[in-house]
Amino acid sequence: MQRTIVFMKHCCFVLIAMCCYLIAGAQQKELTNQVKEQLILEGSEQAIVLQVEINGDLNMVYLGPKLLHSSDYRRLASQYKQADDYTGMYRAAYTGSGSRNLLEPAISVRHADGNQSLDLKYLNHEFITVNHNIGELRVLLKDALYPFEVDLHYRIYQKENVIEQWATIRHHEKGAVELVKYSSANLNLKADNFWLKHYHGDWIKEMQPEEEKLTHGIKTIDSKLGTRANLFQHSSFLLSFNGPAKEDEGSVLIGGLAWSGNFKIDFEKDPQDNLRILAGINNYASTYILQKNEEFITPKFVYTISDQGIGNASRNLHNWARRYQLLDGGGSRLTLLNNWEATYFDFNEDKLSSLLKDTKKLGVDLFLLDDGWFGNKYPRNSDTAALGDWEENREKLPNGLVSLVKEAASNGVKFGIWVEPEMVSPKSELYEKHPDWVVKQEGRPEYYFRNQLVLDLSNPKVQDFVFKTLDDLFVKNPGLAYVKWDCNAVIYNAYSPYLKSQGNFYVDYVKGLYAVLERIRAKYPRIPMMLCSGGGGRVDYGALRYFTEYWPSDNTDPLERIFMQYEYSFFYPTLASANHVTDWGDQPIKFKVDVAMMGKLGFDIVVSKLPKEDLAFCQQALKTYDELKPIIWQGDQFRLANPREKDYASILYVNENRDSGVIFNYLVNYRQNTGTPVPIKFKGLDPVKSYRLEEINLYNGESSLINPGETYTGDFLMKVGFNPYLSSKRKSVVLKLTAVS
Repeated sequence: MQRTIVFMKHCCFVLIAMCCYLIAGAQQKELTNQVKEQLILEGSEQAIVLQVEINGDLNMVYLGPKLLHSSDYRRLASQYKQADDYTGMYRAAYTGSGSRNLLEPAISVRHADGNQSLDLKYLNHEFITVNHNIGELRVLLKDALYPFEVDLHYRIYQKENVIEQWATIRHHEKGAVELVKYSSANLNLKADNFWLKHYHGDWIKEMQPEEEKLTHGIKTIDSKLGTRANLFQHSSFLLSFNGPAKEDEGSVLIGGLAWSGNFKIDFEKDPQDNLRILAGINNYASTYILQKNEEFITPKFVYTISDQGIGNASRNLHNWARRYQLLDGGGSRLTLLNNWEATYFDFNEDKLSSLLKDTKKLGVDLFLLDDGWFGNKYPRNSDTAALGDWEENREKLPNGLVSLVKEAASNGVKFGIWVEPEMVSPKSELYEKHPDWVVKQEGRPEYYFRNQLVLDLSNPKVQDFVFKTLDDLFVKNPGLAYVKWDCNAVIYNAYSPYLKSQGNFYVDYVKGLYAVLERIRAKYPRIPMMLCSGGGGRVDYGALRYFTEYWPSDNTDPLERIFMQYEYSFFYPTLASANHVTDWGDQPIKFKVDVAMMGKLGFDIVVSKLPKEDLAFCQQALKTYDELKPIIWQGDQFRLANPREKDYASILYVNENRDSGVIFNYLVNYRQNTGTPVPIKFKGLDPVKSYRLEEINLYNGESSLINPGETYTGDFLMKVGFNPYLSSKRKSVVLKLTAVS
């Protein structure tokens, strides 16, 4: 009997304890779902809503179209109730690791004492008004057990509806902390399904698109090449909601990381069908040692969201880039003639003097001297030697570059130069004098990419050398007006003789490159520079802060360029795309020039060998281009026909006032009976205005099928369209639009 009573008392105790546990759990769940504060950041069309929970968690509960009534954001709390104790992590604004998180973390650390847990809690925030158009939200998070802090930054450009997101990481622990992962952004999105469009490629095959429906698990796009030579993957992407991306309808997010080195972007569809985007520096072989009180600032993740399709989103990015990110985005650009395909490495002063005269004859602004002008002990007569020995080759240029700069001026044109200062040839005086400046591992065989190695830009002495290389060129040649900055190697045997912590190498290498570029731009803020590399220039918005343009690909076949330039146009404004007319491809000169005009026009041809009619066409096309380039460079771009979906491509540029425009049309399928069977519908016009359509860039002696005296309302052109009559005999048609009273 006594045992029974004791047993019953024990059962009652257990039951009471269980009830208390369940009640406490329910209370805790109720508390977790209570909102302590909402942090709302709005643009003209989109909004971010962060929610501070009662337990200190910071969640991203909304990223999407701006709500008409600000009070409605409070209702989000009731729409995202947690199903159980751990699902709050699905919406974390910056997910840590080692505590409650069961998904891919945005940040992972190893504290000074070896502990690997991190649980960041909200501490405070502030809204900062940068100017009338730019607002920034800064949120401070802190771990409860360790003096470890993260500032989350959300900067929104109101008019452009573009968001920059990044993090500042610091600690006050007694020893160094290892940053194992350190994302720039942690986005949380909700939809029925998600479609990702991203890009792969290789040399002369850049920007090959792939689109796929995201499934549960993690899809990753990344680079481990080390340098900015982007051969395999691109760091920008398109994400569409509830179906594949469309040009003029549906919800879409366009994003990219502003970083010129290894990147990693994870797309994780979680068990509750949310999508989490984690974007930042690739932590591959990059456990970063962060000292006490030191700050680690991640690169910016740039994105925009549109519920009106890809076109609206990309125009948001174009406007933002021209106004805030691309160097001299509102300025002009120089048309040029490059000597590379005319001479390759085989030239001397006499040949270059002749080409300078051809530059003036053609009618472009600048002559660009490409690779091969430097090196004496090891002359640069091929790509096997002399990188790093940046002195004029005395045999080729006995009077130096300064005489060529002066001769260019006497011919009424400017002079530019090619450099590749991030690299070194094993066969060079620089390598012999400073083997400790080279990225390589002692005791291992040297592996060369295009017969060269990479200089260790994490080393301040190397940074000084690279800066001096450019500075000396400008000081010795005051008239130097343009630089083509190339990059043709990836990093093999990644090891820095300078750094004590090799985990810092990939990051500090890019920081070193940026430090050099900062110094160059501080002293030479306006000199135009082309961002170039072996294959598609590693174009990203981190590098474009310092460059006026980028090189899309070494593949200059105009047919291939139509496809590449179309894909690049989702992310980068036309002003930044360097497009050259070359001997690549078997298309007529008109087709080549028309394609190159959709950007910053250049030539890489032997002018003296052009037929008389071709030269006359190019000269006239350059005059036409001078009239149209403000529209092409600064106007809104509308993609009317995708070459991957039709037999033709069509791209329209319209100025801000909607009273002038130019439309480029190309036949991309040359098979029999291809062309434009139906009218192409225009976009972006004023429906009330009337427009005259005039065919321009006609080859000498050719007549147009377009009646220049006829006018059409914008409403008609956008709803019915216009047929440019592309055919096997008219593979390229350029039309000028002018509003008439």
